[in-house]
Amino acid sequence: MARILVVDDEMGIRELLSEILRDEGHDVTLAENAAAARNARLAARPDLVLLDIWMPDTDGITLLKEWASGGQLTMPVIMMSGHGTIDSAVEATRIGALDFLEKPIALAKLLSSVKRALIRSAPAEQRPAAPSLAGVTRSGALRDLRRRLEQMASRSRIIMLRCGPSSFAELAARTLAVPGRRWIELAGIPGAITQEQLDAARGGVIHAGDIGTLSRMQQKNLAFAVDRLERLDAKLIASCAQPLAELQAAGGWDDVLLSRLFDVVLPLPTLAELRDEIGDLADDVLKHLADAGEIPVRALAESTRPLLRQHPWPGGYGELVAALRSAALATLDDDLDASALRALLRPAGNAALPGLNQPLRDAREAFERLYFEHHMEREGGNMTRLAERSGLERTHLYRKLKQLGLPVGRRTEHQD
Repeated sequence: MARILVVDDEMGIRELLSEILRDEGHDVTLAENAAAARNARLAARPDLVLLDIWMPDTDGITLLKEWASGGQLTMPVIMMSGHGTIDSAVEATRIGALDFLEKPIALAKLLSSVKRALIRSAPAEQRPAAPSLAGVTRSGALRDLRRRLEQMASRSRIIMLRCGPSSFAELAARTLAVPGRRWIELAGIPGAITQEQLDAARGGVIHAGDIGTLSRMQQKNLAFAVDRLERLDAKLIASCAQPLAELQAAGGWDDVLLSRLFDVVLPLPTLAELRDEIGDLADDVLKHLADAGEIPVRALAESTRPLLRQHPWPGGYGELVAALRSAALATLDDDLDASALRALLRPAGNAALPGLNQPLRDAREAFERLYFEHHMEREGGNMTRLAERSGLERTHLYRKLKQLGLPVGRRTEHQD
């Protein structure tokens, strides 16, 4: 496991953190002040430092600045404080600290921060694989999409993913990542790409992202990479939310390059068209976020699946990931239930009628959800008044609310 240096002037805190981290299998070194921390950093070469801010000789912020200015901030640092302020946290982050823990430190928060720090500092080949369609194993539609993508990749070095804005194009593209081989983000290279950078992608994948967002320099990099794919034995995966005619009309693009990019095209469905698959995608997102140390381990409650299926997802896959991350960090339960997500997914302003282009089942469920949410809020969660308002018998009402993933107002039952 990792070598961790704990720096704190309070013996009790040092011993407690040491016991917790050693139980997790880590090798822990302790330092009671900044002077001891300097020596321990040189001797132990830790993979991670937990650094207290308030110490008698030199405070943690000053020590962090010292390491940063001296080129010694080669490991992630998590700051700790019993009376920290937002200003302290901001300053520590600006200098280079990865996280800030406020004492008393909750066990789950400690372990989550340590895990996230160690993952981010690990070599790329040791980090958890990015999400891809390979991780979604229960959805027949997404399995078929993955097979079509792999079949096309076996015959062509270039694949264009046609998609709408905010789609899950990168999730699909990541399916073609080769274990042990490089994945190059072309859009992440601001200047002119070099042959050395391309050589790093030999046998791997070059991901161009949405070509409609590329700068002129990045378009030149794309053309440079396309011309060398055969020699590199590499694949190039791109996506585009615009029709080809719009790109050509906008100008600036080489027609020969566009012709090569659009020679093999795979249209991607939107999340709204994959309503029955959203739960499986959500399961995979939660697993990846937990593996990466970004959230505690969370499981998707069955009551949440109808809510995910009925939401229109105007922000696409990015909206799904952001909503799940926020809800998982905010909930205190192991299961992520509908109540944790509902406020994040509620549209601004008055709720609109369900889309008439939905299948009848989805439109009916969406309307029922809007109906019961409206009357539950109006009746303050009182089940007796809600049953009277809806004309449903109590047992039937409870069953319907559970089916829709809505909370039952037990906390207001005393008002009946």
